[in-house]
Amino acid sequence: MDVLSIAKLSTTIAETGNKQEVAIAVLKKQQDMQKSMATQLLDGIAPPQPAQNLPAHLGNNVNTTA
Repeated sequence: MDVLSIAKLSTTIAETGNKQEVAIAVLKKQQDMQKSMATQLLDGIAPPQPAQNLPAHLGNNVNTTA
């Protein structure tokens, strides 16, 4: 190997490492953004309202023969 090809290989390896570091940083930022957006969506959901004026026995059993 001559000196020029060794330098080219070294530069290529360094650029690849930098690209991977940047890609990982961008991925982590995107995951943080998705986490905050999902949290906002979940916080915005109103708790379910209980059914009114229904007998207490409704909703306790599941009909598995139907």
